[in-house]
Amino acid sequence: MTGQDRTTGSSASVVIDTSKPHPARMYDWFLGGKDNYPVDEEMAKQLLQLDPRGRDMARVNRAVMHRATRWLAENGVRQFLDIGTGIPTEPNLHQVAQGIAPDARIVYCDNDPIVLAHAEALLRSTPQGATEYIQADAREPAAILEHAGKTLDFERPLALSLVALLHFIGDEEGAYDIVRSLMDRLASGSYLVLTHVARDFDPEGADKAAAMYKARGLTLQPRTREQVARFFEGYELVEPGVSLSAEWRPELGEPVPVAGDDPIPGWVGVARKV
Repeated sequence: MTGQDRTTGSSASVVIDTSKPHPARMYDWFLGGKDNYPVDEEMAKQLLQLDPRGRDMARVNRAVMHRATRWLAENGVRQFLDIGTGIPTEPNLHQVAQGIAPDARIVYCDNDPIVLAHAEALLRSTPQGATEYIQADAREPAAILEHAGKTLDFERPLALSLVALLHFIGDEEGAYDIVRSLMDRLASGSYLVLTHVARDFDPEGADKAAAMYKARGLTLQPRTREQVARFFEGYELVEPGVSLSAEWRPELGEPVPVAGDDPIPGWVGVARKV
C-alpha cells in the first residue's frame, strides 16, 4: 500500500453471517461480482421478478457515484467520507477522486464484515493522499465521526457520500436525523451526496420489495422525490437538483445502456452546506 492507509479491525477475525441476505452482497451480485452467497443470489433473483432491471439499477447507481465524485474533485473537494461503501468494485471512489486530485483523502465506512475482509482494495492510496476503512454502522454517526477525524480535517470542507444507503434506514430509525447529525459536524462548503431508490414510479412494487426485506429481518424504505429532497433541506442543491440518477450530469461519464425506455427508479442529489 502507498500513501496513508489503515483500517479499523482485522479481516482475520471477520465472521460473515450467511444465514440471511445482506444488501452489500446483493448489490455485488447485481454488479456481477463474486463476493456473495446463495442466500444473496436467491433474494436478488426474487427482486428481479418485481423489476427485471435490477442489474441496470445497480450499474446506473454506480455510474452516478463516479460522476458525482468526479464533479466534486474537479470543484476543489479534497476530502471524502463514504458511508455504506459496499464491496469494492473498481473504480472505487478513491480511485476516481485521486485520479483528479492525487492528494485527496478518503474514509470509507460499512458494517458488513465481508467489506472489511476486502478492505485492502479500498486502501491503495496515492502517495500524496490517504485512505482509511472504518467498520461501523451508519446509525452510529458519532462513532463514525470520531474515527474519521483521525484522517479527515473537519475544519475544512469535505464530501459526505451516502450512496444507495438511506433506503436501508427507515424513518423510525431516524434516517433524517442521522444525515443532519453528520452534516452538522462538517465545515461550511462541505457537500452532501446521496442516491436513493425511488418509490414514485411503482409504489406497489416498492411495497412488495419492502415486505420481502422485512420478512428477512431487513429494512427497505423506497422514498419519493419529495421525501428524498427533505434530506437536502437547508443546503444549496447543485444543478440539476434532485433528479433521476441517469440524468444527473451525464456528460461527466460514459452512458450506461439499460433495457427499455422507462426511467430507472433512482434519485440522486448533491448539495452544498453554506
